[in-house]
Amino acid sequence: MSFYETMTRLEQLPYGTLWSRYTAEDVKRALRAEQVDEEGLMALLSPAAEPYLEEMAQKAHRLTRTHFGHVMQLFTPMYLADFCVNHCTYCSFSSMYDFPRKKLTLEEVAREAETIAATGLRHILILTGESRRDSPAGYVRDCVNVLRRYFSSVSIEVNPLSTAEYAELREAGVDGLTLYQEVYHQETYRALHVKGPKRVYRNRLDAPERGCQAGFRSINIGALLGMYEWRQEALATALHARYLQDKYPECEIGLSTPRFRPYLGEFNPASDVTDRALVQIILAYRLFLPRSGISLSTREPAALRDHLVQLGITKMSAGVSTEVGGHSLEGGTPQFEISDNRSVAEMAEMLRSQGLQPVFKDWDILSEPLGLR
Repeated sequence: MSFYETMTRLEQLPYGTLWSRYTAEDVKRALRAEQVDEEGLMALLSPAAEPYLEEMAQKAHRLTRTHFGHVMQLFTPMYLADFCVNHCTYCSFSSMYDFPRKKLTLEEVAREAETIAATGLRHILILTGESRRDSPAGYVRDCVNVLRRYFSSVSIEVNPLSTAEYAELREAGVDGLTLYQEVYHQETYRALHVKGPKRVYRNRLDAPERGCQAGFRSINIGALLGMYEWRQEALATALHARYLQDKYPECEIGLSTPRFRPYLGEFNPASDVTDRALVQIILAYRLFLPRSGISLSTREPAALRDHLVQLGITKMSAGVSTEVGGHSLEGGTPQFEISDNRSVAEMAEMLRSQGLQPVFKDWDILSEPLGLR
């Protein structure tokens, strides 16, 4: 059993008429529910929920403060390499683009780490392009050995790996895995991923579960919003998170809501995900999964991020560069354009002005297991 069986069932649903079936009473019933079920989630994502965003926001706010308090965890991404063997129609790192590729040496990794750590951040997400030849698990492990000297939490966002490879990275000190399915709709997934190992849908879909089995503390998933009809993609993402949360209760399951952002190429997303639609997705996620963290990236503009911090978001990126070595070197090619260029200090000040405590560190790996001293 894997989430693939659920996806097969979901793709049989009559989406042409499904969303219009839900009524205001269905939305009110979901809002009253102590635990929202799959039917309730669909009601909250349907057009019938649009007049009830304020009620959804009030409940999302209460649930977030109940389970997470008045805090916001901050982190930043560090790009290690942009070599990629996949031909994906929407990504600036795609193999179809010819630009000078980069891969950090361990000395450059240490320089990046020093620069980021000077901002106060102690949680970091490291990323690579998807190339087993240029950035294999062994390279990532060597980088983690450097980064553990500077950061209490190191998460990875790399190509899907085997359970054994994930376990090797966990042993090296990686505690979290982020892996976006990009597109849950299988036909669209095949159309957007033209060549390369990323074209294998099932390998990517099952990778978060392999991360759970390898023992990572946290798993973060999401769809790249805009690639396909947003209600259907949000439904699949939320049910994927619930599947992992139910099957692996020892693992923290989080969600992200990235909207497509361009850099190279002329790709136009198929689905217009408006600000209002993004808010509806975040609120539906919070009501369906009250204990799950929800991340918001600098793909979104500062004014919108400032408004969303009270509506279910628990983790935000700050001081971001999407270039390899972008924190201490120059000349890289961004993976995508960011919309919020604020520094870590500026983000922290914004959060405090809204009554929230910015958290730079809430996790560390013990040098010795408890009870064995």
